[in-house]
Amino acid sequence: MSTLKHALPSLALALSISCVPVASAALSERAFDEPYSSTPEPSVDQAQVIYYRLDGNQVSPDGALLYIDGELHTSLLNGGFTRFCLSPGQHTLGTFLSESPAYPGKANTPFELNLEGGKTYFMQVELASGRPLPLSRQEAEPRLTQTRRQAHLLSRASNIQTCVETAPASEPVAVPVYKDYALSGDVLFAFGKSDRKDMTRAGRRAISDLIATLHREHANLRRILVVGHTDPIGRPETNLALGLQRAQTVRDLLVDGGIPESVLETASMGSTELVVSECVGSRAARVDCYAPNRRVVVRVDVSQ
Repeated sequence: MSTLKHALPSLALALSISCVPVASAALSERAFDEPYSSTPEPSVDQAQVIYYRLDGNQVSPDGALLYIDGELHTSLLNGGFTRFCLSPGQHTLGTFLSESPAYPGKANTPFELNLEGGKTYFMQVELASGRPLPLSRQEAEPRLTQTRRQAHLLSRASNIQTCVETAPASEPVAVPVYKDYALSGDVLFAFGKSDRKDMTRAGRRAISDLIATLHREHANLRRILVVGHTDPIGRPETNLALGLQRAQTVRDLLVDGGIPESVLETASMGSTELVVSECVGSRAARVDCYAPNRRVVVRVDVSQ
């Protein structure tokens, strides 16, 4: 029994020592969260700091205590990073190993810097000096891919802020660019007509000239909208139908001239987009006055 009594303390000590590596490994695993991914710049009223630790071959198992303005933020383990934001202006940063004989503590942080709003600062832990090693994004991010976010301590640094990211610049919306070719309705058709058989000789010549222009000036046709317009004489629904019939006739002639049918569309504005309005007088006078409204517009998409 006496022998067993003397053996128990030694056994307990041996078990305690044997459990240390397992407990340390478990703690190390729990200390990390997601791997690093590139972050956008902060808002203009914040400065962002990404502080990481990669010891290389000289790995210390102790956490590097990171102080911000004299207050403990976290204990960075090898392979860990932390991200935080501060208000722009003067701040102090430093990291120290707790077992270092020359450990200066939070009252003597060695690195002072002036942070600018809207910028991200990348800092690598330098254990020898306690001073962070500033790096550019291009230098730091390839190394940061080997790290994971440190997550086992709550920060006690009162000056840190939740980072507010700037919204990524939206892609500029491409605004279509058009070139219009206006054909006089009176040149194309007899008054009030819309069929091929009602086209004038001058109208057919105008269509042929337009086809030649389209082939010459537009090697890659994307979209062509043929729009019929009428004058306000008559009922609106009748004018709308007449405008569409004229547009469809012009569309068919463009196809005959080698313009791909797949790029052609037709529409009618009827008498809703007048060039000339408020014509008065006899019907003949008004027909003559309203002539500029009677037209077919061939709108070519010339966007780059």
